[in-house]
Amino acid sequence: IDWKYLLGLPLADAGFDSTVLSEFRTRLVTGAAETVLLDAVLEVAAAHRLLKAGGRQRTDSTHVLMAARVMNRMGCVHETMRHALEVLSLAAPNWLLMHTLPHWAESYERRAFDERVPRSAEKRAEWVQRVGEDGEVLLAALAAEETPAWLRLLPAIIILRRVWIQQFVTCDARIQWRSEREGIPPAAQLISSPYDVDARYACKRDTTWTGYKAHLTETCDADLPRIITAVQTTAGPVSDIDAVTPLHHTLQDKELLPAQHIVDTGYVSAALLVETQRDFGIDLIGPARADFRWQSQAGKGFAMDDFTIDWDNQQVTCPMADKSTGESPAIDNRDTPVIKVKFSTKDCRACAHRVDCAGPTATRRLMTFRTRDAYIALQAARQRQQTPEFINLYNLRAGVEATISQAVRGFGLRRSRYFGQAKTHL
Repeated sequence: IDWKYLLGLPLADAGFDSTVLSEFRTRLVTGAAETVLLDAVLEVAAAHRLLKAGGRQRTDSTHVLMAARVMNRMGCVHETMRHALEVLSLAAPNWLLMHTLPHWAESYERRAFDERVPRSAEKRAEWVQRVGEDGEVLLAALAAEETPAWLRLLPAIIILRRVWIQQFVTCDARIQWRSEREGIPPAAQLISSPYDVDARYACKRDTTWTGYKAHLTETCDADLPRIITAVQTTAGPVSDIDAVTPLHHTLQDKELLPAQHIVDTGYVSAALLVETQRDFGIDLIGPARADFRWQSQAGKGFAMDDFTIDWDNQQVTCPMADKSTGESPAIDNRDTPVIKVKFSTKDCRACAHRVDCAGPTATRRLMTFRTRDAYIALQAARQRQQTPEFINLYNLRAGVEATISQAVRGFGLRRSRYFGQAKTHL
């Protein structure tokens, strides 16, 4: 009825087959035309002066469950093998009959739901070992010279090869199930289902899911309607921070960059505070992360904020007036440029506050802090978020949660209807 109303059709209209919509979605994704309708709405809104650049916008995200059934690692390898055999039975039935093993029909006839997986650890190990060996036999047959090359290029076979590389390892010419010690790929790379190879396992605070993350950005100017300006779809494990710069590029292309972008802590970092102002002229507004180092939490006056930094002379002075003896640039474990500073062992050992400053076993204070622009921007953000003006401005961010709630309750945003990130984004 909604479609008939939208298209001005009579209620008795026979309509069309549902596959028409499926083909239409495929054409939109293939032609990268997912945002055509949204862009048209934004153009009309701008023409009626309901939308403008240089105002205020806000962003938040929510999780999106993949359309496929969630499986554990064992279930994934079994279903991947079963999926590959089903595809081969349709694409090359004669070839499959020549290379199938006697037990495959019974073993992979049904899906590997949890009730079919053995309960004891020993039997589970035997079960998954047999699945691994079956997959290895199939991949070896596909790799043979006499096998048609196009069979190896079937998507189901490519997925089978990728899953076996991720879940198994060859030791002494024998395939074995990968353990934590043998290097399981991180969640951002690990395939969770052969039916949706883009979906990934993710965890955010107390919420865990397999699928994607949707970011909604909308205007929040006074006396103007709230209009969604951009929608981003990322893999579940992708950090909110990594969505900020692509979003700003998207808004820049639409000539809709805001002057103020209001977000929560997940979207704020010292580097982004500098980048958004420098490259886009945007004031990124959100609570900056606090200093969680133990010196800061102790509250005894030896946190990083209590040290004086002379950027021009590349020297740091501690609260007891001792100066640092060395400074060097470095890259931390998150590939972030930092500066490492050390103080003299002689000065620190003679200091009565060494235990509170450096630690009970340390002989001197060692410090790691951001580069100059990032450090200054982070300190300024922490100071600003204590002001009443910031609190009143940040209160506007809560409105985007209502938009997400409407999308979830009215349109099922948290559950994808389709396989793959492209159609989920559409």
